Amino acid sequence: MSKTRVDSAKRASAGRGALRAARNGSRAQSEFLPPRPISLRTLGDYLDLSPATISLVLNNAPGVRSIPEETRERVIAAAKKFDYRPSFFARSLRRRQSFSVGVLVPELSDGYSTLVMNGIEEVLIEEGYFYLTASHRRKADLIEEYPGLLMERSVEGFIAIDTALQHSLPLPVVSVAGHKPLPGVARIVLDHRRAAELTLRHLYQLGHRQIAFMRGQPFSSDSEDRWRGLMAVARELGLTVHPELVIQLEQNLSSPELGYPVAVRLLSQKCPFTAVVSYNDISAIGVIRSFRDHGLRVPEDVSVIGFDDIQAAAFHTPSLTTIRQPLNSMGNTAARILLERIRGGSQFPDEVPIVPELIIRESTMPPAAAKNRKK
Repeated sequence: MSKTRVDSAKRASAGRGALRAARNGSRAQSEFLPPRPISLRTLGDYLDLSPATISLVLNNAPGVRSIPEETRERVIAAAKKFDYRPSFFARSLRRRQSFSVGVLVPELSDGYSTLVMNGIEEVLIEEGYFYLTASHRRKADLIEEYPGLLMERSVEGFIAIDTALQHSLPLPVVSVAGHKPLPGVARIVLDHRRAAELTLRHLYQLGHRQIAFMRGQPFSSDSEDRWRGLMAVARELGLTVHPELVIQLEQNLSSPELGYPVAVRLLSQKCPFTAVVSYNDISAIGVIRSFRDHGLRVPEDVSVIGFDDIQAAAFHTPSLTTIRQPLNSMGNTAARILLERIRGGSQFPDEVPIVPELIIRESTMPPAAAKNRKK
């Protein structure tokens, strides 16, 4: 017999001996725990039950209700006593599953992606799944490379958050804010036309007519859809969109610094405006800071509205009026769709629309009479 087999046999014998001693009631021996994790078989020896019965109980498998409650309680108590943990690899091989998924994100920050991921995590934990996150920083080569690297680690599917996938993947995929339709990719998309209506009608009803607009970065999945929605609603309301009052985000930042320089640029145009529609909450906070540094009050001199309703929006001074995307719920939905598709179901459609909500706080108010700013 090889040395490896001898060592393995010794360990198994030691584990069974310790369990038998514990079952026979020797206090000194019953407190002994084997140095290596015990197996399902040695736990079965201790309980005088078959490994199959123990497995049914610990995995809460179908048919477990046929096992007497007293027996189930014994199994759970023994597993806890001896710190038994089922082998993940054995379970994976048996079911031909890895119980893991890949999540592709542009970056990890306290904004959009993190709130979506919180929702994803809630569902995956509940369903016994693990996730691997890859942050690609919007680099095309990494977006192309990372799915392959994650598939090498046996993920069963992907959730892509604000990620510009260029082609389908050989596994189930759900995209959040990915506006390019791809075969086999389920999409969770916000109703940007409705978001534009909520934004501009709010400002219009307050009395704002000279409104500055911030366009999102070209690499952001939502940019074009959001801009088209805003321009369509502006036409309906009869609002003139002056080129001097359109500012373009370019930087790939996840801090309020994103909005600061474009607000400075807006002020340099010397064109009067009473409100700013920001691309997202992070940039809106930077805009507010920039205005204050240049002697303007928000909202007394200029109203500012954001987008997303990140956690900081309600606690900023002034608190931010914004369009709420139900980011946590979007993550929940993405995870449920992915797991349903991994399991072969087709309950969810290929596209799931999400309805936005206007959250009115302190950063918007009617424009001051005859105070269109000229600097």
